[in-house]
Amino acid sequence: MTQTANILVVGSLNMDLVVQVAHLPAPGETILGRDFHTIPGGKGANQAVAAARLGAQVAIVGRVGQDAFGKQLMENLRQEGVETTFVSVDESAPSGIATITLDEQGQNSIVVASGANLHLSAEEVRRAGQNLTDCRVMVSQLEIPLECVIEAAKQAKLRKVPFILNPAPAQVLPAELLAMVDILVPNESEAALLTGLPVFSLKDAEAAGRTLHKLGASAVIITMGANGALLSRAGWEALHLPAYQVNVVDTTAAGDAFVAGLAVGLVEGLPLEKAACWGNAAGAIAVTRLGAQPAMPTREEIQALLGTPR
Repeated sequence: MTQTANILVVGSLNMDLVVQVAHLPAPGETILGRDFHTIPGGKGANQAVAAARLGAQVAIVGRVGQDAFGKQLMENLRQEGVETTFVSVDESAPSGIATITLDEQGQNSIVVASGANLHLSAEEVRRAGQNLTDCRVMVSQLEIPLECVIEAAKQAKLRKVPFILNPAPAQVLPAELLAMVDILVPNESEAALLTGLPVFSLKDAEAAGRTLHKLGASAVIITMGANGALLSRAGWEALHLPAYQVNVVDTTAAGDAFVAGLAVGLVEGLPLEKAACWGNAAGAIAVTRLGAQPAMPTREEIQALLGTPR
């Protein structure tokens, strides 16, 4: 079962059920939505598709259910050029879904029913790590069991390749895992939960980055929406990456696009600062379109935006 890929993504596959609304409902409020879309998603699959569109050889480890959504998710990954050998089909649990309410400003409210994603095992991750050749970067998130994420980090260490962790959805992480993270990519709320510090400004983000270094992360990139991103490395001055001015349609997959652009840049030998610029551009393009995987940019779009003054 040996496969070749430059990037191994260990993560979730969900079907996104998206409803567009005038505004996000308040607690107890019922509102009428407009358009409804069924769109392939899941943080793992989003990042895998985004990296493949940017030209990387990508494999994903995950689980889907034995249902129509599972078949659609698998077929979409194959069409995007993502290797699915390490995706298993669960006979007892349904495929994961995410219900997404999207307002006119592109902001969203998301509820995930993980389904088969929560049945992924550390052993499946271990087998994938042992059977993948030419892997140069490993990526994971938190929509799968934590033991799978820890195993992904261990496999990265065994291979001596960078391990990128996107700690979403936010949760407290064990010291064992943070100590194995080469590049941690949280947004403001995730960084705040991990550190116990408020993260609203660039100054806040710098303080959070220093705390995350003390907790074990080698490098931290805090994505901050309209404020861009802040790159922090222990012993180095923090670097601010300003946001691109774009027309925001849907912020759902901005972070996933960022992680994918970063991973592809590292695979291609770019220094961390330049790879983060790829991530910043990818995230900017992704928010200009509806949906998660359909919004992911091409390599040509990234290169064009990188040449645009901010």
